[in-house]
This record gives sequence, structure tokens and C-alpha cells, in this order.
Amino acid sequence: MQKNRTMTWTIAFLLMGSGLLVGFINTLAGGGSVISLSLFMFLGMPPAMANGTNRIPILFQTLTSSVYYIKHKMVDVKKALSLGVFLGIGSVLGALFAVGVEQIIFERAIGLVLFLMMLMMIFKPQLWENGSPKLLAKKLNWKTVLVFLAIGFYGGFIYVGLGYLLLAALVGMIGFDLIKATALKNVLVFIFIPFTLIVFMWNGNVNYAYGFVHAIGNVIGAFFASRLSVHKGVGFMRWLMIIILAIFTVHYSGLFDLRTLFDFKL
Repeated sequence: MQKNRTMTWTIAFLLMGSGLLVGFINTLAGGGSVISLSLFMFLGMPPAMANGTNRIPILFQTLTSSVYYIKHKMVDVKKALSLGVFLGIGSVLGALFAVGVEQIIFERAIGLVLFLMMLMMIFKPQLWENGSPKLLAKKLNWKTVLVFLAIGFYGGFIYVGLGYLLLAALVGMIGFDLIKATALKNVLVFIFIPFTLIVFMWNGNVNYAYGFVHAIGNVIGAFFASRLSVHKGVGFMRWLMIIILAIFTVHYSGLFDLRTLFDFKL
């Protein structure tokens, strides 16, 4: 197996540049970690270390976006904390658990979810633009708790594509519009990601130098994405999301592997 490469200025700029793109995509939607994991592994990390190292930029990326969204009063903090508890429990279990299911099955399932989300955004725009006051008024029930535990488990284990699952649940089950769901999604990830990072750190699966350098770009990307979502409005965000969804639907459906752009197959 290829060893981790010594940090050079070329690698540092590559990490920061890709981090900017990843932070932007992850903040608005999700799926950007495909780029991070591919790059880390291309630079010599084994899969477990790439997965663990990726938690560092995610932590700083979601911290940046969370502060921005909370400052602009886009987050229901009470609901974020209650949902965050279940996500946190699920994420720790996911980070600890070794699953025998092939990654390809996860990817095809995500591809189907993204395709359905894209259709819903195109043909039922009112759901994403207006939310559902009726759903927002409801208290959390056991079905919602189970869904968020499952999403947390997936986030702790793999993370890639987590943003889309959270957006679908926050809009379809909780009743938020797209922008408020995006804001809350970032806060929720920030709540649970430290716990999964600790698990990977405990097992020695984190490259701190690569993680922190990559995080610089993630922070910049997250800031601009947060600002864009707040100031451009939900209509603009819906169409931007449709474009991002289309790209990652193609990837997860196996029609074109975005990771080949980095000359590396996971």
C-alpha cells in the first residue's frame, strides 16, 4: 500500500483548493466528501484513515456555517438539540460498527434517494420552498426518532451523501423549507461529528496535518455557501440544489464516477 506523502506546497494547495469546493458543496447540499475521500486515498491513506481524517474539515466546515446561520436566525436551536441527540447516538454506533454490506449497495441506494429528491424539487416546488407548518407544529414521534438514529448511524459509518438524507428528513418529516433545512442540517452535523472524530482518533485513523490543511479550504467554501443560501433566497437555492442533485445522482447511480477525475477509484 502506498504510504502517506510528505506534505509539500503542491499538496497543501491541492488540499486547500479541493477543500473550498467540498465545503461549498457540503454546506449547500452534500456529497462533497466523495472528493475528499478520493483525494486522501490518492495521496496514500488507507480507507479508514481517509474516513477519519475527513471528519476534521467537516467539523470546521459545519462550525463556520452553523455560526453564520445561527447569527442570521435561520436555526431552530431547540429542535436542533433534540434531533442532535438521536443523530449523535446513531453516529457513535455507526463509527464503531463494522458493516458487511458492500459499499456499492449504499451508493446505489443513495442514487435512488437523490433521483427522487430531484423529481420532488422539480414537480413539487412548494414543499421545498414553503415547508409545512402543519408538520412543524407536531412533536417528534417514534418514527422520526428511528429515522434520525438511522441517519446518524450512516453518518458515523460512511458520511458521504449524509446531507441529502438529512435534507429529505428535515423537509419531508419535520416540515422545514429548503433554506432552513439546509441551515439546520449543518448545525446537526456539527453537533454529532466530534463524537465520530473521537472514535477515529482513538483508533489512530486520523492524519492531522492533511485534515487541518484541507479544513482551511472547507471553512472558506462553507462561509461563501452559507452567505449565498441566506441572501439568494429559496427559489435560487432550489434550482442550485437540482443541479447538484443531478450531478451526484449520475455519480451514485454508476453512470459516471466523479472519483475518476482524481485518477483514483475507491
